[in-house]
Formats: sequence, C-alpha cells, structure tokens
Amino acid sequence: MKLFKQVLLAAVFMTSHLAMAGEVSVAVASNFYKPLLQLAEEFEQATGHKVAVSAGSTGALYAQIKNGAPFEVFLAADQARPEALEKEDKAIAGSRFTYAQGQLAYWSMQKGLEAEEDFKKSLAEVEHVAIANPKNAPYGAAAMDVMNELGVYQQAAEKLVEGNNIGQTYQYVSSKTVEAGFVALSQIYVDGRVAEGSAWLVPSSLHRVLNQDAILLTDTNDVARAFLDFLQSAPAKETIRSFGYKI
Repeated sequence: MKLFKQVLLAAVFMTSHLAMAGEVSVAVASNFYKPLLQLAEEFEQATGHKVAVSAGSTGALYAQIKNGAPFEVFLAADQARPEALEKEDKAIAGSRFTYAQGQLAYWSMQKGLEAEEDFKKSLAEVEHVAIANPKNAPYGAAAMDVMNELGVYQQAAEKLVEGNNIGQTYQYVSSKTVEAGFVALSQIYVDGRVAEGSAWLVPSSLHRVLNQDAILLTDTNDVARAFLDFLQSAPAKETIRSFGYKI
C-alpha cells in the first residue's frame, strides 16, 4: 500500500520535478502539526520542494498573518479566520477550502475513559483538566461547548488549566502535569487506536463542527499553490484520514 501511494504521488506531481526545487512557508494550527510533518515529507518526496512549518493556535497565527508575518499558506483549525483573511484582502480570494474535519477527545494517561459517563466521573475526581485557550484555539472553544452542553462547566471551572494552544494542552496531559484534558484525536491516534492511556471521543453533536480550512496567502510562489493542490489529492487525503480526521 505504501509503495502504491508513493507511485501515485509521483504520477500526480511528476511535473513539479521538472522545475527547480523551491520552498513553501506554512502556518499550521497545532492540532494538525503532526499530520503536516508527514504530509510535508510526502510532498518533498513527490516534488523535491521543501515545506517550512510554523505551528501555533489558530488565533495567534491569524494575528501574525494580519501583522505581516511572511507565511504563504495557512492551515487553520476553523473556517472563520481564513474567511476573515480573505475578506480583509490578506489572502488570495477563491483559494480557501476545507482540508479536514477534526475530532475532539477527552484524554487521560490512565485507563477507563470510553463513554460520557466515564468523562463525568473523571471530571468529578481529577484536580486539574487541561484545555486550550478557547479565545484562540477552536478545539478549546469546542471543549467549552461540551462542558456547557452537558451542564458540567461550573463543576469544572476551577479545575481548568489553559494551554496557549492544543499542542501545549497535549503536553500537560502527556507529561502528567494534569490528570486529563481536551485534545485533538490526531495527537493521540496511532495505527487506528489511541496510543497511550484512554480517551472519550466526544460526539460532534456536543460542540461546534471542527471544519478546518486552508487558504493561500500569496500568489507569488508556485510551490505554495502546488502544496495546496497536493493537500487536495487522494494520497494526501488518505494520510489525513489516518490521523483520525474526516475529509
């Protein structure tokens, strides 16, 4: 399967090898950092082009782009910020598309988290719960939706420990600095399962849909356009799904 994928990638992007190898600068929401590293490797193998990656919360990256940060592609964790950049003439009109739909998970390094009842029991027992800053991180905002929808926010409020982004939230839980937290499934998903500990995969009916949009920020780099074309290819979508996303 891996060999077939490599052959397909080469066939799709063979013309890119004919041009001089270049580089694209990509700003990516922290939840998609690990998938992007794999996609960048596949893109480089298929085209010879390099991908320079900068990760952070969607809100922080949006602010940097508005202030002139020299990124060429933005992979957000929501649709609102790419749409805003398009309306503000900070991105290329018509280049925006949804590249993934994320999955929120409530995760602990301990065993026993599978269902909503397990989540509520955990919330009552733990001292701290990690959450990404809901103002800047869509996954943090989605976590707030869940707690409000289930009527447990007041119980959880004094236990919440905010990370600047979902990457920091993951680190809090993985290092056992806190007992549990809301993360992206992609951060804990390996070979079709939760790699360590246990997790409740939060039903999407409990929070805003985590549609994640990509957008081109400049039309001066053909490699940036080529990367977005690659992101919409069948091999790239296969990789994205392997990290637990829908597309």
